[in-house]
Amino acid sequence: MSQALKVGFIGLGNVGGKLAGSVLRNGFDLTVRDLDGAAAQPFLDKGAGWADSPKELAERCDVVITCLPSPAACSAVLEGNDGLLHGFGPGKIWMEMSTTDASEVQRMAALVIAKGAEAIDCPVSGGCHRAATGNISIFAGCARPTFERILPLLTTLGRRVLHTGEIGSASLLKVMTNYLATANLVTVSEAMTTMKAAGLDLNTTYEAIKISSGTSFVHETEGQVILNGSRDINFTMDLVSKDIGLFQSIADKAGVPLEVSPLLVEIFKDGQARYGDREWSPNIIKRLEDATGLDITAPGFPDEILDDELEEPGYEVVPTGREPSA
Repeated sequence: MSQALKVGFIGLGNVGGKLAGSVLRNGFDLTVRDLDGAAAQPFLDKGAGWADSPKELAERCDVVITCLPSPAACSAVLEGNDGLLHGFGPGKIWMEMSTTDASEVQRMAALVIAKGAEAIDCPVSGGCHRAATGNISIFAGCARPTFERILPLLTTLGRRVLHTGEIGSASLLKVMTNYLATANLVTVSEAMTTMKAAGLDLNTTYEAIKISSGTSFVHETEGQVILNGSRDINFTMDLVSKDIGLFQSIADKAGVPLEVSPLLVEIFKDGQARYGDREWSPNIIKRLEDATGLDITAPGFPDEILDDELEEPGYEVVPTGREPSA
C-alpha cells in the first residue's frame, strides 16, 4: 500500500480529526464525512473530498476508517440505509478506530467480511496530543495478512503498532488501558489534594511524583492541566464512564471479582451527576476540591498538552518471545 491509497474517514471529533489530519498531512487521498459539516471544513479546505453518505465513501475509497463515540454510532454508520456495508466489497478494508465493545466490533466485522472486504479493530492510545502528531500508539486486531497489508497506513497514523491477535482483541486491550489511565487519574487527584492539605507546595509535589516510582503517563499529562486549572485533556466524563463500564463488563463476564473498578465507576457516575456528562475528565478532582475547600492549581503549567516529539516513522511492536510473523 502507498500514498496512492484512497482513504475514507468518518468521525472528525477530538481524536478522529487528529488522525485524519495525519492521513492528509502524509499525502494520502482523503475523503471525509461527519454529521457536523463544520468539523469537515478544515479538511476540505486542504484538499480532502467529501462524501454525502457512508455508502458513497465506501464506494470511492480503498480503506474506510471510523472513529466514533459509541458502538451504536458505529453500527448506524455501518448498517444504515446508506451505510458502509452497501459500498463494501472485495479489496476494501474497514478500520474501526473507536473505543468500543469487543463483541460488537466482532459482530460488525463479520458483516464486513461477509461482503468480501477485510476488517481491522484498531483503537488508539496515548492522548489527543499524540494523535495530532502521528506519534500515538495503535492496537490492531485482525488476521495477520490483513495486518501486513494495512501496516504502512497504520505506521503513518501512529508510531507504535501492536498486532494483538484476532478481531476484538484490540478493543479488549484498549478498554483495559483506559481503565488503568482512569485509576491513575483518580489516584493522582487524591495524591495532589492530600499533599496540598498537608502543606506541601504543588509545583514541588508535581516534580516529586514525576521523578519517582509513582509517576505515570497520566500524571505527566493530565496532572499538568489539572494544576493549570483548565482541566482540558480533550476527553469527557461520559466517555470515561463508557470505557470503565466496558472494562467492568469484561471482568463480570470472565468472573473476575474486581475491587477497585466498581469504585471508579461510582466515582465517575458521581462526577457526571455533579458537573455534567461533557465535563472534562480531569475535573474529577473537583469532587475533592469541593470536599476540602482547597484549590488544586499552581503556576507555570500549560492549559493544554501538546506533543513536543517530532513526528517519526511508525513501526510494529513485537511482543517479547514472539516473532513478527507469528
